Amino acid sequence: MARLIETATEPLRAVDVDVITLDLVENGLRNARYEMDEVLFRTALSPGIREQHDEFPLIANRDGKMVVGQFGLSIPDFLENFDQDIEEGDVLLTSDPYSCGAAISHANDWLVVIPIFFEGRIVGWSAMFGHMSDVGGKTPASMPTDARTIYEEGVVIPPFKLYKKGVLDDDALRIILNQVRKPDWNRADLNGIVAACRTAARRVQEMCARFGADTYNSALDALLDRNYRAMKVLLQAVFKDGETISFTDYICDDGLGYGPYELKMSLTRTGEKVLLDLSGSSPQAQGPINYFINENLIRMFFGIYMITVADPQILWNDGFYPLVDVKIPEESFWKPKFPAALNARNHGIGRVFDLFGGLLGQTNPDLLNAAGFSSSPHFMYSGNYSQGERKGEWFQLYSIGFGGIPGRPLGDGPDGHSLWPSFVNIPCEYLESYYPLRIERWETVTDTGGAGLHRGGNGVDVAYRFLEPGTIAIHDDRWLTYPWGVNGGDPGARGRKWLERADGTTEILGSKVHDVPVKAGDLLHFVTWGGGGWGDPLLREPELVALEVRRGLVGVDGARRYGVVCDEHGVVDTAATEALRAELRAGRPETLPIFNRGPELATILERALEETGLPAPLPPIAS
Repeated sequence: MARLIETATEPLRAVDVDVITLDLVENGLRNARYEMDEVLFRTALSPGIREQHDEFPLIANRDGKMVVGQFGLSIPDFLENFDQDIEEGDVLLTSDPYSCGAAISHANDWLVVIPIFFEGRIVGWSAMFGHMSDVGGKTPASMPTDARTIYEEGVVIPPFKLYKKGVLDDDALRIILNQVRKPDWNRADLNGIVAACRTAARRVQEMCARFGADTYNSALDALLDRNYRAMKVLLQAVFKDGETISFTDYICDDGLGYGPYELKMSLTRTGEKVLLDLSGSSPQAQGPINYFINENLIRMFFGIYMITVADPQILWNDGFYPLVDVKIPEESFWKPKFPAALNARNHGIGRVFDLFGGLLGQTNPDLLNAAGFSSSPHFMYSGNYSQGERKGEWFQLYSIGFGGIPGRPLGDGPDGHSLWPSFVNIPCEYLESYYPLRIERWETVTDTGGAGLHRGGNGVDVAYRFLEPGTIAIHDDRWLTYPWGVNGGDPGARGRKWLERADGTTEILGSKVHDVPVKAGDLLHFVTWGGGGWGDPLLREPELVALEVRRGLVGVDGARRYGVVCDEHGVVDTAATEALRAELRAGRPETLPIFNRGPELATILERALEETGLPAPLPPIAS
């Protein structure tokens, strides 16, 4: 357990905070959190952070409880596993999930934690982690799809003081950077993360100077208590006492040919509290898809769904955590045993959102979301320039793909969008300027969104033409199982990947591959999956379907899924549409299913090779 060294020993006093001051502190923290982002974006070098914003900030109170943030990494777990003194000026760094209670979940994430001191006393913490595009290991980008242990995934940094009383440990940083392929990127990204955390610390210190440390600390207590009270009311209003609800979804494969992996979540309310139980999920995977998740992160994901229902303007935080118990079985997909590989945990992160959507939506189907683009698919391309002024120079790209957002109670899912609200795509102009490739297509794929009263968003096809020989790697999912529709909506389409070789041959690629050689002239089609549809497709306005036909979002044949008959110009045949809708209604059950997963899992596995060009995975075995 960390030992906090403070020169001021008098405890902070609890004081009343008026609503104006509380509002000023709340918005000051909100602004500081966004300022952290901007500081990093303007100083980072890797495209994953600078362009796509693959980083997550946090500001916490004195006890390490998150008051504002995006991802909710657990500072208390980090401090519990850090057995050293912590003093003013210290900057702590780690990338080892197993040494910080899964405050981070794979070695590519470098986590910085800074104590915020004011007048000799710790008044809070600032923290941020960012995904480093490379941390060494056996393959560029450090995400080998066949890894069985974390030792294959690059340098793993134990928790230590990067800065001790404000002084940088140059030797330690030099050793770390010697393990990676792009040390200039890592150094710049790390410096940006440290600068962002220090910026947040300054803003907190300014508020303490303005309002007083007692008032600032009491304001944070009030913000935490507000979420506690809101959640307490919500839990009793939404969930029946003593009733258990469950939901199951899947990760298609683990990169080693095993799958699908069953992910189960159950919820039971007892009195004021709920239990989130992940028992019944598959054992830890042989391959690197394991998602070593912190219990507080499960609570945070739960809170995102619940608090925003009550009041989207509330600055959600850790205050409600005492109301939520979490059970995660040891040596399971969610809590693998060291030294299990973890690099592909991004699929599990995304699937958590589908699990919560399917679980919590059962209490009120009208508020249920379909399954959507619940992943952050990665594409990597690297090699050495073979000619020109840059001959022999190393190039390395790490990027995150987008897909279809699910149909929702309030409307259609966006097409070609990110799972994370803060992520943006890397502009084509950037890619073509800095890398030896050409983007020949970046467009949504017609009819990949599930049909429904509210359509699921379409996936995208990004076509990369390689101009230099090198190797590529892909991390994706939902190539086997479907993104399910709800309340009568249809599932979205699955993802696909294939290479059109310069010699005229075509090669179908798996969703998790690395070190695939490519030559100049080869073309990769990176097609992501669509979102599930929401509601009865036959209730969608024919003219809206026709508009989407004209826009290329729905095809003429795809329009028939909505019972709409129209030509390629989007002109509706009203009589034929009425007849088709009557025929479709007559041929289906009177009551539509709440969940539509497509064919049964056994049928999906049986047809895998025929439908996808890839063999069905073997049943998972305990590692």
